[in-house]
Amino acid sequence: MNDLYELARSIDHTLLRAEATSEDIVTLCREARKWRFAAVCVNPVWVELAVAELEGSEVGVAAVCGFPLGASLTPVKVAEAARAVTSGAAEIDMVQQIGLAVEGRWDAVGEDVRAVAGAVHAGGAVLKVILECGLLSDDAKERSARVAVAAGADFVKTSTGFLAGGATIHDVALLRKVVGEAAGVKASGGIRSLGRARAMLAAGATRLGTSSGVRIMEEAHHGGAR
Repeated sequence: MNDLYELARSIDHTLLRAEATSEDIVTLCREARKWRFAAVCVNPVWVELAVAELEGSEVGVAAVCGFPLGASLTPVKVAEAARAVTSGAAEIDMVQQIGLAVEGRWDAVGEDVRAVAGAVHAGGAVLKVILECGLLSDDAKERSARVAVAAGADFVKTSTGFLAGGATIHDVALLRKVVGEAAGVKASGGIRSLGRARAMLAAGATRLGTSSGVRIMEEAHHGGAR
């Protein structure tokens, strides 16, 4: 298995802009199919279209949940996640209850994740929990990661890319140290070059959320790949 393929299979090709159109989603999926990315990551309204466009390919569909604030009521998150999985999403990227994490209300944070995890796993899908590290202290990042994994998260994710900056090497390494081999780590936000992508992977990320997947792969294809 070559470096280009391994790099591609680490990327969630992402389009979460509010103004995205069906034509944009079709283009996203065609790019993902061409480069053989791990998944496309879209808003729930586009799940069915993405699933149809990617039928027969090795590219999965990820949908966000409680995005980008994380402040939806838990039953709403559960319903949103369950509907996306029923529509064909193989992965759900949910935002934790950030305000409760800042307050240190860890039981409530865990209950929120656990409820969504139950719905996601019942449908055979994978759950990624977005911590929004830019709004948290290092202690809160660590606690958030531990709580998420204990509640059923398959991945912890650095950020939405919409609120408080993107992924940092520090945060990726911190999350990897906390979760060990018990969960994946997804770096998301601000990953726009091959060098940045490789740095995140070296720090411990197993998945990269980026809208620059094509740019990264083209850079690797034209001499950046080992």
